[in-house]
Amino acid sequence: MKRLVFFAGVLFAGLAAGAPAQNYPTRPVRIVVPSVPGGGQDVVTRALAQKFTEAWGQQVLAENRPGGGNNIGAEAVARAAPDGHTILLTSASLAIAPSLYRKLNYDPVNGLVPVSQIMTTYLVLVTHPSLPGTLKELTAHIKANPGKLNYYHIGLGSGLHMTGEMWRAAAGLDYTNVIYKGDGEAVPALLRNEVQMSFLNPTAVVQHVKAGKLRALAVSGTSRGGAFPDIPTMAELGYPEVNYVGWLGFFVPAGTPRDIIGRIAGETIRVVRLPDIASRMPVWGGDGAGTTPEVFAAKYREDIARYAKIIKMAKVPLVD
Repeated sequence: MKRLVFFAGVLFAGLAAGAPAQNYPTRPVRIVVPSVPGGGQDVVTRALAQKFTEAWGQQVLAENRPGGGNNIGAEAVARAAPDGHTILLTSASLAIAPSLYRKLNYDPVNGLVPVSQIMTTYLVLVTHPSLPGTLKELTAHIKANPGKLNYYHIGLGSGLHMTGEMWRAAAGLDYTNVIYKGDGEAVPALLRNEVQMSFLNPTAVVQHVKAGKLRALAVSGTSRGGAFPDIPTMAELGYPEVNYVGWLGFFVPAGTPRDIIGRIAGETIRVVRLPDIASRMPVWGGDGAGTTPEVFAAKYREDIARYAKIIKMAKVPLVD
């Protein structure tokens, strides 16, 4: 795993000088979303982008760059000009990448700077209604049909992938991974029974669960709540090891001036506390955060170490 050398240097002395924050932004800002339109990250991005546009007087637009377990979008931002006009909104998959991939075309440790954690997130285990209706029954069904059921995730190293691997290791399961670029493609496949199950962002599936077209069996977080307050946690159902509490957060290219990073962080903290944004957080699959760059950098560092241990525990093969 790459050495975590950036947290002090990049956030403080290593940040290049730039235009004063009061002049930022000077042109439209793009927020790169490393998933397809319609997924949880995309929905959050577009809601925040509207608020930023109103506050800054410049267009703030979402740009979808899906694929590669969120790495395609992350690479695009890492290579962008470090002037605050290109921002990455991504998930905890970025903290997984340093330990999962033997080689990346960008540096998730030194190439990107944490700006602010937007929200904490959890995932919900959703199945096609043709499958058994409880986690215990589903687990027995998978064991009786090894390799026959399909599990969707967005790519190696994504939260969906890692949560599935934690469950696979804890329960001794054998199923087939099927990769789509994002929830916008995968949920219709789930509705058609082309894939049968996945841990998904609640935003993508809550309406289908309420309509009876999909079934929610368990949540990955440490407590019930959010869009599925009556659905038990994996720990309650006998799998405390399956504990995925992720996040969405903003990152910018390394070298972005510190005052601009502060401007983006400050606006994020303000926006996530607005009533119309805060009230939507449970439906989006979590709770609002809004943190300083220093606090988010510490969280990022902790998660890189935590997921390295999970990858080793679950015996997830490294990716070339």
